[in-house]
Amino acid sequence: MLGEVGGWDNSGMNKTSIEALVRELRAKSDATGKKVVSATVYGGNEKSLRQTLIVIAAGGELGEYGSPKEATIYVLSGRITLEAASESESWRGRVGTLLVMPPGRCKITADEDAALLVTVSVRR
Repeated sequence: MLGEVGGWDNSGMNKTSIEALVRELRAKSDATGKKVVSATVYGGNEKSLRQTLIVIAAGGELGEYGSPKEATIYVLSGRITLEAASESESWRGRVGTLLVMPPGRCKITADEDAALLVTVSVRR
């Protein structure tokens, strides 16, 4: 038997509707006026992988974001600009783009309302 959306069944399978979570986070952003809202979709301290869903309103910025480990950003909706803090380089992402985060700190700016799935290796 499959688990409910966002819930675990006896086999350890977890099923989550990313589209539903994006709608929830956008509603939270609208209600609170926050430009950046996020939720962990999978992982954490007990796992070797963490996936975080981030919704950024147009013009919003996730400043000085980074990880000492490997990380990717998959753009689910909208358009973003990823800027490396230590370099003068930037990369643009739109729906369907997978960006590999450069080492060090980065800044993510939403050129229009955007939803991102950020995957980070949290190996110990």
